[in-house]
Amino acid sequence: MEVSGSFSRLSSPRPVSFSVTNCAKHPNPTKTNLSFRNSGYAPVSASVERSSGSNAAVHLDSKFETILDNVKWDSKGLAVAIAQNIDTGSILMQGFANRDALAKTISSRKATFYSRSRSSLWTKGETSMNFINVHDVFLDCDRDSIIYLGKPDGPTCHTGAETCYYTSVYDILEGSKEDKEERLAKTTLYSLEATISKRKEEIETLPNGKPSWTKKLLLNQELLCSKVREEAGELIQTLLGNEDKDRTASEMADLLYHSMVLLNLKDVSMEEVLEVLRKRFSQSGVEEKNSRKKN
Repeated sequence: MEVSGSFSRLSSPRPVSFSVTNCAKHPNPTKTNLSFRNSGYAPVSASVERSSGSNAAVHLDSKFETILDNVKWDSKGLAVAIAQNIDTGSILMQGFANRDALAKTISSRKATFYSRSRSSLWTKGETSMNFINVHDVFLDCDRDSIIYLGKPDGPTCHTGAETCYYTSVYDILEGSKEDKEERLAKTTLYSLEATISKRKEEIETLPNGKPSWTKKLLLNQELLCSKVREEAGELIQTLLGNEDKDRTASEMADLLYHSMVLLNLKDVSMEEVLEVLRKRFSQSGVEEKNSRKKN
């Protein structure tokens, strides 16, 4: 049996290709060779050794083997493994990984964990099909915890929520009862996006309520467009007028806010915008412009 494919780090212009070979003539018929070829770099190899159980124990040679050796596994051979959205920065979930789970994640590019209750490996999405497609793997400074940086195919939490983190301790202390979908652990940018969306919903549910500035912009496209142009001009002026950094940051914040209101009207999320930027990492400006002409 021979299987081949390729993957790249983020949107790297240098993809890593791999092949898997397994046949009866192999000196160890239970062992599957996995070789990686990264254009411009020395080849590295790996092997997948099938155990007597239902799971395959993955053993990676060369640098991969060294990486696995350097992880500070606890007394049970485990380390905390956290999945993070590559575009939004959201923490999706936390589980545990052992040596084989980390090795399988590196080779398959699917976030894989070790189930302590079942004493076996499990790949997120193997039942729900909501896989977390791993673009990179990070170890912390002590090498005793892991981050799977990836793109989820759908909701990560078994409840159907985008992430498993939607319970705010401060909300509990303050007696808040916000819906979990409204209270995901968001960074500043995505909290602002959520607020803009909420203002849009209020226009429909509370048409006679006092309009906020965001609501005024959502209801008046000409006003919104004029503000985007105005803020862009003021940002440019901070460079031409040699204004200080604080002024530049302030004008950029104004431009970003008004642009996000515009994106909301166009039903475009910031995650979609950041995904486009990520995919452009591997392209030169000329290539990117040419690709837009073709479309």
